[in-house]
Order: sequence, then C-alpha cells, then structure tokens
Amino acid sequence: MRRPTLEAVAARAGVSRATASRVVNGQTTVAPEIRDAVLRAIDELGYLPNPAARSLVTQRTDSIALVVSEPPTRVFSEDPLFATAIRSASVELEAADKQVVLMLASSPKSHARVERYIAGGHVDGVMLISMHGADPLPAALSHLRVPVVSYGRPAVPVNIPYVDNDNVGGAEAAVRHLVEAGRRRIATIAGPQDMIGGQDRLTGYRNILRDSDRRSIVAVGDFTRQSGAVAMRQLLGDDPGLDAVFVANDLMAVGALQSLRLAGRRVPDDVAVVGFDDIEAAKYTEPPLTTVRHPVPEQAAAMVRLLLGLFTGGPAEPVILPTELVVRESA
Repeated sequence: MRRPTLEAVAARAGVSRATASRVVNGQTTVAPEIRDAVLRAIDELGYLPNPAARSLVTQRTDSIALVVSEPPTRVFSEDPLFATAIRSASVELEAADKQVVLMLASSPKSHARVERYIAGGHVDGVMLISMHGADPLPAALSHLRVPVVSYGRPAVPVNIPYVDNDNVGGAEAAVRHLVEAGRRRIATIAGPQDMIGGQDRLTGYRNILRDSDRRSIVAVGDFTRQSGAVAMRQLLGDDPGLDAVFVANDLMAVGALQSLRLAGRRVPDDVAVVGFDDIEAAKYTEPPLTTVRHPVPEQAAAMVRLLLGLFTGGPAEPVILPTELVVRESA
C-alpha cells in the first residue's frame, strides 16, 4: 500500500495542501475547527510526516547531539555516571519529542568529525559531557550557530551556559565531617586536575584544612577504581599515620577501601573514608560508604531544560545544584 500523502490529508479534510502543512508543522495561524478537521484526517489515514520535508519547513531536525569527550572504554565502563547522565538526558528529551544523537569525542580526529557534523546542521543543539581542560570542542562549537550547553562548568573560559553541582561545597561538607569527628591526619585522593570537578573538590578539601591546624596530604587519581587503589597505597606509604581520607569520587573510594583492607587498616576505626557521588554501589561496600550525593539525574535533566529554553530565547545563566552529605558506616 502507498504511504498516505499530505495531499490526501488535505483532500480528506477539505482544505488546501498549504493549510494541511501548517497544521502538521504546528503553526498557530489555523482556525481551531480547521485544525481539528486536519488532525482527524491524519488519524483516519495514518499519515506520517516526512522528516526531511518537515525539516525544510521548520528549520528543525528535532535531534540533539550528546557529545561525551571520553573514549568508549571509559563511557561504557564500570563508572555509572555516564550511563545515568545519558539515560536521564534521553528521558527528558524524549518527553520533549526530541531524538538523541550520541557522539564520542576523545581524539583530534573525532573532535573534527563532531564539529563537521554539527556545523552541517544535522542537530538543533548540543550537550557536552566530561569536558577536559585541553578539549577544543567548547570553543569551536561556541562559534557555530547552534545552542550549546555543558554538563559541568567548562575548564576553559568560553561563553557556554552550563549546569553543575556544588563541588566545592560538597567537598567542604565531607572534610568538615571528618574534622568534627576528631580526625587529625586527613588525606585526599583528588580527581584529575584538568577537569573542573577534580579541581573544585580539591579546593573544598583545602578550604576546610586551611581553617584548621591540619596539613594537606594529596594524591591524584583519574576517577577510576584502580587509580583510587594506587593512590591509597601511595598515601599510606607517604604517611602511615593518616586516619582519614576524602576521595573525590566513589569509584576511587571503592579502590581505596580495597587497599586499606589489604594493608590491614580497619575502616572506620583506623581510617575513616568519605567519597563523592553516592553511586548505587556506595550502599554495598564494606563498610557502606559515607559520601556526598551528586545529583546526576537532576543535573542531566536541568541541562536539557536549559538547552530547550535557549531555543525560545530563555536565559543562559549557569545552574548550580546543591549536594548532600550521606553518612554511612565508613565515616
């Protein structure tokens, strides 16, 4: 059977093709009774608009690029942040009748591919996730005529609106909790310093220790479980007497707990541990992990709303979401 055409819809509704087209494309210049007649005809005939033709009329693709600046091995790994952010953004976009185009950009070649695709008008907007300091995409995309928002404050100065959580305040709450518990030698396993999340959580740690008589003890990881285990061994070697550690994300904290257990250190009796993110696994570590809740689903949804608002001239102001300390047995 032939696919129903717009001409057939117009004939069934008793209107011109141009009028039927205005209804299909959501224009508001059609009388309610005529719109109802066209919509009835669409339903009766099972008409489906041609996406390419509709795009020519509306100048919209109804597609949004979700660009993650990480390799596939990192995105599709044990780190739940990526899956949660992508899922939450996709659900929000689906509710707005938008299609998600997932693109990974972790090399100069992939950066150029993403930039060409977006410059070619294939999407209506772009959402950036996991930006690193040297990433050229934020600056490159800011010069294109397409709305762009970032999950997290970009590490380079660029005029792109973003949604972030209170990384500094969350880290301060975590370290203050350890100070108030009487811990004296509080170390940190910081995140990568080419990412704003890693920088800000280290800043929060140092802010609290600066106001006390405790010195900073710092090792740096890359937000993976393995790097947390390695950094914890390094900290124990540098200062065997440390009695607490703030870890900049929960995956690294899981690795740190493993190293402490292998070193014969009891948690929290000998060393208290606090993480950041409140991933699902934090409830099931041994002991359960005290951590800072990073509102990933809410942040991803807010990023979508910010982007959709830009389409209609909405504000481009940054959105900062609060964090919350979740106390469990590890501290």
